[in-house]
Amino acid sequence: MGILGFLEQKAKPVLGLDISSTSVKLLELSRHGDSYRVECYAVKALPPNAVVEKNITDIEAVAEVVQALVKQVKSKVKDAAVAVAGSAVITKVIEMPSGLGDDAMETQIALEADQYIPYPLEEVAIDFEVQGASERNPEMMDVLLAACRRENVDLRADVLTAAELQPRVVDVEAYTMERAFSLIIEQLEEQDEQVVAVIDIGATMTTLSVLSDGRTIYTREQLFGGKQLTEEIQRRYGLSTEEAGLAKKQGGLPDDYEIEVLGPFKDAVVQQVTRSLQFFFSSSQYNDVDHIVLAGGVAAMEGLAATIEEKLGTQTTVANPFANMAVSPKVNAVALANDAPSLMIATGLAMRSFD
Repeated sequence: MGILGFLEQKAKPVLGLDISSTSVKLLELSRHGDSYRVECYAVKALPPNAVVEKNITDIEAVAEVVQALVKQVKSKVKDAAVAVAGSAVITKVIEMPSGLGDDAMETQIALEADQYIPYPLEEVAIDFEVQGASERNPEMMDVLLAACRRENVDLRADVLTAAELQPRVVDVEAYTMERAFSLIIEQLEEQDEQVVAVIDIGATMTTLSVLSDGRTIYTREQLFGGKQLTEEIQRRYGLSTEEAGLAKKQGGLPDDYEIEVLGPFKDAVVQQVTRSLQFFFSSSQYNDVDHIVLAGGVAAMEGLAATIEEKLGTQTTVANPFANMAVSPKVNAVALANDAPSLMIATGLAMRSFD
């Protein structure tokens, strides 16, 4: 429908910009045949409280960070793709008569949308995508309807405009994760009919996406992330937020850190993963997953994947969407490999260049 843009194909190429609660991640990809190449990427921390639980509260501060990233990577691309959190979006598959043109479908959806959306329609951005013929009725087609509070879309578009970029796509995080997962599934031993749990553990939020045959069948967000470890380091060792964050990445903490702080945090991660999966099992016909993929900044923590695999008995790997990609000489390949698990959403957004 052109209002949201997160379900439709757009102009290319685009910069993928993942705006999280603590940082902005920028990624630009190119494609040659079936192969992707990382042209540039960068990550920059946001000022405290510029984004709170994925809600932008300071447009100017976020725009400054985005502008600094674009300048840093020297990208010539001016079109950008961003995403809203899945919790901000209502999606529903509805049936509509086959053969309707886009204009007729748009009119009918506008008339029927208030049945499915619990907000005044003037406050909502709506989009749709035809999924194919309905399994229940061959004369009907399944249409994915997606709706989001317009404010969530406008804030992200305003950030891009303020950063002198052109907002081309506002996607949904769950769909960007699904798109990036298409790169991960190639790396799994068994690929067909796999039920895979992608667990994205960021600074403040953990998101579970369960995919069956590469399509998202369940998502859930909960408040938990690496910030809790940073805060515990601060509290125990009397460090500032910045010092604690650096120490967490670079080491140099006292001898008791591994046992007294890191160990309990890993246990808490295992607990969160277990709890997230239990919610999925209790609300679906599934009682197991074939594979766990860890994403987000916490995923790269040494030994975490092995701990989860041991405790849950499910094969666990750390996400690396760039494993089979070429990398531009101007990109720091070591830094990219370290940041790879946290760049899944940025990757899914950058892949919109090739829809």
